[in-house]
Amino acid sequence: MKLFKKILIANRGEIAVRIIKSAQKLGIYTVAIYSSADEDALHVEMADEAYSLGDSIELSETYLDINKIIQIAKQSQSEAIHPGYGFLAENPEFVAACEKAGIVFIGPNTRSIKLMGNKIASREFVKKLGIPMTEGITGDTKTLLSAANKIPFPILVKAAAGGGGKGMRIVHKASDLADTIESTSREAKSYFGDGTVFVEKYVVEPRHIEIQVIGDNHGNAIHLFERECSIQRRYQKIIEESPSPTLTHDIRLKMGEAAVKIAKEIGYNNAGTVEFLVDKDLNFYFLEMNTRIQVEHPVTEMVTGIDIVREQILIAAGNKLSFKQDGIKQNGHAIECRIYAEDPSNNFLPSPGDMSFYHEPEGSDIRIDAGIAEATTIQSFYDPMISKMIVWGEDREIAREKSIHALKEYVVHGINTNISYLIQLMQHKAYINNLITTKYCDEHTEDIVELIHQEKNEIPKYVPIISYLMYSFYKDLLNEESGEYNVWKEIGFWRDLMEVPISLDENLYNCEVLKGDAGQYIFEIEGKKIQALLKSMEFGIIEIIVDDHTTVSYISDDKKGLGTVTVNGHDFQVKRQDILVEEDVFGTLEIGGKDSGEIVSPMPGKVIKINIKKGSAVKKGDVLLVVEAMKMENNITAPIDGKVDKINVKTGDMVDGSLELVLLESEII
Repeated sequence: MKLFKKILIANRGEIAVRIIKSAQKLGIYTVAIYSSADEDALHVEMADEAYSLGDSIELSETYLDINKIIQIAKQSQSEAIHPGYGFLAENPEFVAACEKAGIVFIGPNTRSIKLMGNKIASREFVKKLGIPMTEGITGDTKTLLSAANKIPFPILVKAAAGGGGKGMRIVHKASDLADTIESTSREAKSYFGDGTVFVEKYVVEPRHIEIQVIGDNHGNAIHLFERECSIQRRYQKIIEESPSPTLTHDIRLKMGEAAVKIAKEIGYNNAGTVEFLVDKDLNFYFLEMNTRIQVEHPVTEMVTGIDIVREQILIAAGNKLSFKQDGIKQNGHAIECRIYAEDPSNNFLPSPGDMSFYHEPEGSDIRIDAGIAEATTIQSFYDPMISKMIVWGEDREIAREKSIHALKEYVVHGINTNISYLIQLMQHKAYINNLITTKYCDEHTEDIVELIHQEKNEIPKYVPIISYLMYSFYKDLLNEESGEYNVWKEIGFWRDLMEVPISLDENLYNCEVLKGDAGQYIFEIEGKKIQALLKSMEFGIIEIIVDDHTTVSYISDDKKGLGTVTVNGHDFQVKRQDILVEEDVFGTLEIGGKDSGEIVSPMPGKVIKINIKKGSAVKKGDVLLVVEAMKMENNITAPIDGKVDKINVKTGDMVDGSLELVLLESEII
């Protein structure tokens, strides 16, 4: 078996960690690269060597800087470079730079990347192979605008060089087409370096199903069956599973054969994915081919037992595929949930910031692919995905139940995440019965958010209150370095009766506490007496028995004395009012409300477009400017009718949630 001695990973986060693990199992030394924001990142810690990309946080000067990465590869004497996904993974210029430097690119050949990387060229190529696809139109903006007369709406506007759900927008009426083409082109230029877009017919009630393919340098190509990827928001997947619960055996084989045909015709020589749309009648249409490892590759690994990253490395080193088509079987069912820093109740708005607590579920059939190992800062200038949780079961229902249980043990405090959304989604009857399409999140998110609130309200208020109080009574025994000033330490912690004022989600409760023997307590909250017993406790986790019912809660505090308690997958904000906190800990920040003329950014990001001038008259809902955060454009709209009094930013400025971007005079026009 041929092996590299040392490889460089030209990426960050969970995929960099994932590659390092497979390389080190093969005995290969690994080299990490990092921006200033990633200096303490897990992939940097895990690699055998690590090199800085400089002080900048701009992608063009760090993870997208081809010359800088090639120089580091030479300096470290790396024989090969694995690009992961995103960034430079499908950039033919990067492949050419590797070849020129005598460094092996762990990925497919340049022809495959160029051909499949351009969605227009790939469609023309695949069409000649007799593989079905949807009707589409290419050309300049004028030509695309004329598509309204040739393709019935809805229409999908897509970046020619796009992938990973980036650079895609659906248009329902002709009046929105011009603006959508402009914004899609701008996003494509920023993210892929190519602003070319095209339009195609949007398939109603589509399923998104992809086939994993692998080819080597000896003419062999096979598939590893399919992944169902229909659960998406903003055209990005959030749940993937294998096998697809949608396909019949015959359709599965036909799609696999079509994918392998494409791979063989282009001489594909690494891991890649051929993506299809499948309509309600199980007709499938070629969508695109991603010439890289996919985010969701672990679900395929869980059901086939094949380490795809290992195969990538071995193929690039010159080895033949380790297996043949007839030796590959699907065993059981795997489901992947992507854990994102975002707020599903606010149109999945990214939620960068500082975590105060991080806890991963554990189990023999649970796999976590993450770029972190503890609470950290989620930066606004990278993708909001925190990790991927993959769960295996004997069948789909068992995998679903295990996933829900594991999600309830996946806890992140300090920022918004989609964890509770995923829990409720997987309990939704449409998901259980596989009544899903790529529009699932658009159609059901409002219902799911409401169900989250309902389920949370069914949890007795005394559970998070008692959990937090008991944890606060004993936490200093776990951490003597706490610095929190507690008046009870000064006067003797226990009296015969304590009265503790405590707020829960901003509602104030008065709790009377009577301590018994051996960790037993009696609490009186809103006139109800509750018996509680401390069963076990460790950092951030407490297990108590309340009225003969065992409850596990996950608890953390921030620097302002505000606690977060997670019970059964739901977060509660809790604060003891008897705990004295130094006043200078707090900073007062007055920001405009929903009816205010003060406009602030909802998250840290970069101003990429300003649509207004001082003195401009605006109407409520008008787009004032566009802020890019976590690789997504966010429209900042006017909350009121008014006139622009001040513009405090310019295009290219980095902003956060504390900066006033625009001030509107709150007069009605």
